[in-house]
Amino acid sequence: MPAPPPADGVLLIDKPAGVTSHDVVARVRRSRDRAKTGHAGTLDPFATGLLLVLVGRATRAQQFLMGLPKSYETVARLGATSTTGDPEGEIVETGAVPPDPPELPVGRVVQTPPAYSAIKIGGERAYAKARRGEVVEVPQRTVTVTRFEQLWREGDRAAFAIDCSSGTYVRSLVMDLGDAYCLELRRTAIGPFSVRDADPERLLPLGDVLARVLPQVPLDPERARRAGHGVAVEGTAPDGAPHVLLTNEDGPIAVAQPRDGGLLKPVVGFRG
Repeated sequence: MPAPPPADGVLLIDKPAGVTSHDVVARVRRSRDRAKTGHAGTLDPFATGLLLVLVGRATRAQQFLMGLPKSYETVARLGATSTTGDPEGEIVETGAVPPDPPELPVGRVVQTPPAYSAIKIGGERAYAKARRGEVVEVPQRTVTVTRFEQLWREGDRAAFAIDCSSGTYVRSLVMDLGDAYCLELRRTAIGPFSVRDADPERLLPLGDVLARVLPQVPLDPERARRAGHGVAVEGTAPDGAPHVLLTNEDGPIAVAQPRDGGLLKPVVGFRG
């Protein structure tokens, strides 16, 4: 079968365990005639769940999808620690089990990402340094957790549902419970997109995706023409939004920022 022609849009993919996010993106790229492809938020190899794969001009909108809040379900193993916070690390049995129910922090949470993470330290991924046996000092970060709920607990296993801001390390949240690590991790949602709707064959149009995460400002033909060339146009952002989606009957034109004087300045274009 010939490869389908390149198109612009987003695939909702339910990533299986044992493959990297990069593996998934590479497979999509090969299946779509080497179209430009990326993703909007990595998942660890052991984790499963929703991965947004961006195709064509959708890769230009990566920053606006990366920052969406995330939802997870995780099964933790209690009474043991892992050097990586997951099953792939060195496991030490401690027998020290967190209380039931444990104290589950919500709101603004200061956390230290795992040493085995993709954060760059001195221009190099932290996990590369850790695998060489180097002591890695990962800077703390402040994240927002809006839901942290224990779903069930049986013996040395406990399941949790977590809603959090982008950049949150669920492995760190679980490790901070005490002697515990993530045995299973599944991402169930990214912003308004649910893993229940995952379909690797269905490419969501770029305009439909962005309309779900950014307020829209429709333009008349003359303003659409100018915005398509990157020129600021007259308009206001609804509710003081930091970014808006400029559109016309042909679809998305650009993502724009409000500027002084009642102008909207295109910062990411989709017509060129």
